[in-house]
Amino acid sequence: MTHFLPRVLFAFLVLLVAGGAARATHIVGGELDLQYEFGSRYRINLNLYFDAVYGNPGALDNNLTISIFEMGTNRRMRNLPLPLVSNTTVVYSDIACTLPILGTRRIQYSSAIDLPGDTYNNPMGYYAAVERCCRNNSIRNIRSPGSAGQTYYLEFPAVVRNKQPFVNSTPRIFPPLSDYACRGELFYYDFGGQDADKDSLVYELTTPLNGYSSFGVPKPAQAGPLPYSLVQWMPDLSELAQIPGTPALTVDRLTGRLQVRPSQLGLFVFGIRCLEYRKGEKISEVRRDFQLQVIDCPQNVKPSMTMFVPGSSKPYQVGKDVVRLAPGTSRCIKLRFTDPDPASRLSLSVRPVNFTSPLPTFSVTQGTVRATGAPDTLVSQLCFPTCFTTKGNEYLLDIIVADNGCSLPKRDTIRVAFTSVPDPNDPPQVATTAGPGLPLRVRIGDVVTFQVTGQDADGDPVTLEMTGRNFAPASVGASFLQNTTGAQVRGTFSWRVPCPPTDKLFYEFEFAAATSPCNERQTSSPILIPIQIDYSNTPPTLTSSFPPEKPDSLTIIRRLLGNVFTATLEGLDADNDGLTLTATVKNYTLAAAGMRFTPRNGPGKATGTFEWLPNCEVANRDNMEVTFQVVDATCRPVGKARTVRFAVQRPVAPDFMPPNIFTPNKDGINDHFELPTLPPDFCESRLANIKIFSRWGNLVYQTTDRSFRWDGGGRPAGVYFLLIDFTDKSFKGTVTIAP
Repeated sequence: MTHFLPRVLFAFLVLLVAGGAARATHIVGGELDLQYEFGSRYRINLNLYFDAVYGNPGALDNNLTISIFEMGTNRRMRNLPLPLVSNTTVVYSDIACTLPILGTRRIQYSSAIDLPGDTYNNPMGYYAAVERCCRNNSIRNIRSPGSAGQTYYLEFPAVVRNKQPFVNSTPRIFPPLSDYACRGELFYYDFGGQDADKDSLVYELTTPLNGYSSFGVPKPAQAGPLPYSLVQWMPDLSELAQIPGTPALTVDRLTGRLQVRPSQLGLFVFGIRCLEYRKGEKISEVRRDFQLQVIDCPQNVKPSMTMFVPGSSKPYQVGKDVVRLAPGTSRCIKLRFTDPDPASRLSLSVRPVNFTSPLPTFSVTQGTVRATGAPDTLVSQLCFPTCFTTKGNEYLLDIIVADNGCSLPKRDTIRVAFTSVPDPNDPPQVATTAGPGLPLRVRIGDVVTFQVTGQDADGDPVTLEMTGRNFAPASVGASFLQNTTGAQVRGTFSWRVPCPPTDKLFYEFEFAAATSPCNERQTSSPILIPIQIDYSNTPPTLTSSFPPEKPDSLTIIRRLLGNVFTATLEGLDADNDGLTLTATVKNYTLAAAGMRFTPRNGPGKATGTFEWLPNCEVANRDNMEVTFQVVDATCRPVGKARTVRFAVQRPVAPDFMPPNIFTPNKDGINDHFELPTLPPDFCESRLANIKIFSRWGNLVYQTTDRSFRWDGGGRPAGVYFLLIDFTDKSFKGTVTIAP
């Protein structure tokens, strides 16, 4: 329940807090953090917490300076101004407990910073600090608080390790404390932070840093390096006993949860550090200073709760009873809860101790007792899900009733030990209309369709599933559509049998029904539907009028230019499939080679006529290979081929021995000079010119006629020079005209 402070106590607190207002900064606490953004860019933040009631807004700094040092050497890397970027109110955990004399604002300073790998690569790491003086005069647990400085401190690793980028963001998002504690009452608060890299965090109490700032220099132009002086604890206080109480202030190493039952009134400063570990190695440290106000609060009696086991009128006894939730029995626990304080608002919650989920639910979660028109006792039921199972183990659950007392609720907790066995559930069943004869025998192009049904006797929703053994049904075009939903479902399998892309002709489709009672998957025994594709094909044959083939050698056809060659081919298919005959030349055309192929295709038989008129195109190539092929028109075509090489035969030429003398005396014997053994013309090698020159180089005769006869032209006897030009070569010699 909410309690308001008496007027006399309120006035006392006003004087207590306001007494040092003129000389204190009214900074309640703060911490630094460093966050990775991209590349070598980071953002460094300073969060300060400011007394929103008695702090003078004019005393707020518009900017502060952060200094960065190299660990080990204390070398100053740089100073960076941090401008103020936000100023927001910190709310109480329970707004109803708000006091007008206590209020906190969160002041954030922030700036981007570049940390290049060639500069920030010291394996020992780096640290950053911001200094500001002074603390509140009214702090009770340290000496001379009005002149004690505040140093906000952060450690971070090098951004390069083993020549590789080492990216890290330090822990952050620590919840700011706005609440107060009541003397003699247990105070607790979650100070745990978060880490963007999911590194391990460990929390420890630490003595707040004083540093180099002072009353005379409250805002140094830059922070000094390590070591920093510490605040001085009052007698009987220390780092492990910072706030007097039973127990004194503690922090949970793993969660960051603060706890103290303070025994003295006043304002107390305390320090916590958060250590960040990655793979067992410490890589960063964040320190946090904060303050806690302890006041006298009106007496608040904690609420109480009674629990009744199903089927029993006796209250549950912690440590003795075990609630056993069995099939067919009630899964609800009856709760009665109350509070002796007037007009107390109560709320129920649960916290699992040795399990996570699912959690039971309340029929009533909150209510008010001992108010006008309200009952003295509230009743609720805590019901466990039907599916809940402890899997043979004994689970522990804390059932908590809390009031709305200030500063924090008081609670009563019952730790329930229980076991739970869910109601039995049978697996679903599946059936098909395929069959009765299996495997199903089909031919290519057939459409196979049948129904698959699934049902569940327990009424759980059923899902039908199809898989293929060692293949994906979708890859062969099979489809399966579930047509209905519910505990009884039907699906349709459909498959137009394709031409198999491989030699696989046997397919096994598997069907099952699945349910998920209590979020645990159950499946039926699968049904296997084998399908055999009946497919056979006899390859076609190919015969021709070409000379018979010889093993490991090509058939070679040689013909003279202009000498036409013809051949016939015939393909036959025993399956009477449609046949196609083709003739192809690699990287060439038939027409350019003087060839023509005329096919006559048809079912079961195909014929073709091949004609070749040898030409110089073929003669000029090293070889001309034509592939003749017959292919059947099935879904998996099979062909028969034969390759033949064609070459142009060069004409036979006699030895070229030109005569070198003749006697043009008209005696009828050797009267003319002629060249009957000239090499014959062939493609690019053709006679171009015949010339005869005098010994002085004068042209005396010329002709392009290979059948010429020269009578000397009345030239005097003597030696003459002969030049015979072909398009690709020349011959030289002499010829003598004898008297």
